[in-house]
Amino acid sequence: MNPESRSFLRKIAEYLHPGPDSVAELFATLEEAEDKNLINAQSLAMLEGVLKLSSMTAGDVMVAAPRMDLLDIDADFDELLNIVIDTAHSRFPVFEAERDNIIGILLAKDLLKRQRSPDIHLRALLRPAVFVPESKGLNDLLTDFRGKRNHLALVVDEFGKTAGLITIEDILEEIVGEIEDEFDQEDGDAASMDIVSLPEDGAYRVSGQATLAKLVEHFDCEFSEAEREQFETIGGLVAHRMGHVPRKGEEHMVGGLRLVVLISTSGAIKWFRATRLA
Repeated sequence: MNPESRSFLRKIAEYLHPGPDSVAELFATLEEAEDKNLINAQSLAMLEGVLKLSSMTAGDVMVAAPRMDLLDIDADFDELLNIVIDTAHSRFPVFEAERDNIIGILLAKDLLKRQRSPDIHLRALLRPAVFVPESKGLNDLLTDFRGKRNHLALVVDEFGKTAGLITIEDILEEIVGEIEDEFDQEDGDAASMDIVSLPEDGAYRVSGQATLAKLVEHFDCEFSEAEREQFETIGGLVAHRMGHVPRKGEEHMVGGLRLVVLISTSGAIKWFRATRLA
């Protein structure tokens, strides 16, 4: 078949079965493909994530400034080490004098050099901070992250104030869902690790899948009869009470506990940091 005939037949096919003319129609087409088993559910979710990424900005995904875990350049080593262990991040913005004055980024592994050589000033271990506007598109930001081999950026508002931070993991999770990390356990250990003591400050790490019954047993919590009948897990109860799945850093008081979200996906809370209320 010559190219002219093929082009003509293609035009007829496109006329009889036109392609999507909008993103909404493209989503519908992908869902139809999944219904016909042309793609699986996981592929559908990833494709939808890629399409949504094009319309999202750094401000949509960032961790807001009040919830950022920062290090003070003037803090002593033990205080810095406790924060690193407690939060389990690999990179930290470092501020001087006030939280909005970010002077660099510290890698957790670089802090160990300070332990080996106490004379090294923390300032010498800092790496340059990258700043991006809230309006920065996630597609462009992901390209920048990959091209410059950078994993974290500070997000600034229109007045140049720190609005939050965003990592390459935050962007990738919009496409592939939650990325497993050091908090995750093997399936066989998950049930026994729902509540883990953090001995350095008396707090606990609590799984979002921990049952209300388990919290009552461990913390002597109080939940209403309706809550215990309607919800099985603490993550489900907190999300219902707040009216949305909270992001990292958001907190809620329930059952005599103060729960701060450590890890959250788009659909569920993975881990809380729990402390007893006075």
